[in-house]
Amino acid sequence: MAEIVNKEVSEERATRRPKKVARKKVCMFCADKSKVIDYKDVNTLKRFVTEKGKIVPRRQTGTCAMHQREITTAVKRARNMAILPFKGE
Repeated sequence: MAEIVNKEVSEERATRRPKKVARKKVCMFCADKSKVIDYKDVNTLKRFVTEKGKIVPRRQTGTCAMHQREITTAVKRARNMAILPFKGE
Protein backbone atom coordinates (compact mmCIF):
# COMPACT_ATOMS: atom_id res chain seq x y z
CA MET A 1 0.00 0.00 0.00
CA ALA A 2 2.80 2.40 0.89
CA GLU A 3 4.53 1.67 -2.42
CA ILE A 4 1.44 2.71 -4.36
CA VAL A 5 1.20 6.00 -2.47
CA ASN A 6 4.92 6.74 -2.97
CA LYS A 7 4.61 6.00 -6.68
CA GLU A 8 1.67 8.39 -7.02
CA VAL A 9 3.53 11.13 -5.17
CA SER A 10 6.64 10.74 -7.33
CA GLU A 11 4.56 10.85 -10.54
CA GLU A 12 2.79 13.97 -9.29
CA ARG A 13 6.13 15.70 -8.60
CA ALA A 14 7.43 14.77 -12.03
CA THR A 15 4.48 16.43 -13.73
CA ARG A 16 4.86 19.67 -11.75
CA ARG A 17 8.47 20.35 -12.73
CA PRO A 18 8.85 23.09 -15.29
CA LYS A 19 10.52 22.08 -18.52
CA LYS A 20 13.92 23.52 -19.25
CA VAL A 21 13.89 25.67 -22.34
CA ALA A 22 17.20 25.60 -24.15
CA ARG A 23 18.34 28.92 -25.52
CA LYS A 24 19.41 28.89 -29.12
CA LYS A 25 23.16 29.22 -29.39
CA VAL A 26 24.38 32.10 -31.51
CA CYS A 27 27.54 31.91 -33.57
CA MET A 28 30.08 34.20 -31.92
CA PHE A 29 31.65 34.99 -35.29
CA CYS A 30 28.34 35.97 -36.88
CA ALA A 31 27.40 38.09 -33.86
CA ASP A 32 30.72 39.96 -33.82
CA LYS A 33 31.80 40.62 -37.41
CA SER A 34 35.21 41.94 -36.33
CA LYS A 35 36.37 38.51 -35.10
CA VAL A 36 38.37 36.61 -37.68
CA ILE A 37 39.33 32.94 -37.59
CA ASP A 38 43.08 32.63 -38.00
CA TYR A 39 45.31 29.60 -37.49
CA LYS A 40 47.85 31.77 -35.64
CA ASP A 41 45.33 32.84 -32.98
CA VAL A 42 45.88 29.98 -30.54
CA ASN A 43 43.74 31.39 -27.72
CA THR A 44 40.64 31.45 -29.91
CA LEU A 45 41.31 28.00 -31.37
CA LYS A 46 41.81 26.43 -27.93
CA ARG A 47 38.15 27.12 -27.15
CA PHE A 48 37.18 24.79 -30.00
CA VAL A 49 39.53 21.93 -29.12
CA THR A 50 39.12 19.49 -26.20
CA GLU A 51 41.87 18.59 -23.76
CA LYS A 52 42.50 15.44 -25.76
CA GLY A 53 42.95 17.45 -28.95
CA LYS A 54 39.63 16.73 -30.65
CA ILE A 55 37.73 19.46 -32.47
CA VAL A 56 34.51 20.26 -30.60
CA PRO A 57 31.36 19.74 -32.68
CA ARG A 58 29.07 22.50 -33.83
CA ARG A 59 26.15 21.58 -31.59
CA GLN A 60 28.32 22.18 -28.51
CA THR A 61 30.08 25.36 -29.60
CA GLY A 62 27.06 27.00 -31.21
CA THR A 63 28.92 28.13 -34.31
CA CYS A 64 27.25 28.15 -37.71
CA ALA A 65 28.23 25.63 -40.39
CA MET A 66 30.33 28.09 -42.38
CA HIS A 67 32.40 29.20 -39.39
CA GLN A 68 32.72 25.64 -38.09
CA ARG A 69 34.36 24.67 -41.39
CA GLU A 70 36.73 27.62 -41.07
CA ILE A 71 37.57 26.63 -37.49
CA THR A 72 38.27 23.07 -38.61
CA THR A 73 40.69 24.16 -41.32
CA ALA A 74 42.36 26.65 -38.97
CA VAL A 75 42.86 23.98 -36.29
CA LYS A 76 44.28 21.56 -38.84
CA ARG A 77 46.67 24.21 -40.16
CA ALA A 78 47.78 25.11 -36.65
CA ARG A 79 48.44 21.43 -35.95
CA ASN A 80 50.54 21.08 -39.10
CA MET A 81 52.51 24.21 -38.21
CA ALA A 82 53.07 22.77 -34.68
CA ILE A 83 51.23 25.64 -33.02
CA LEU A 84 48.57 23.30 -31.60
CA PRO A 85 49.28 19.72 -30.53
CA PHE A 86 47.69 16.84 -32.41
CA LYS A 87 47.07 15.02 -29.17
CA GLY A 88 46.39 16.41 -25.70
CA GLU A 89 48.94 16.20 -22.95
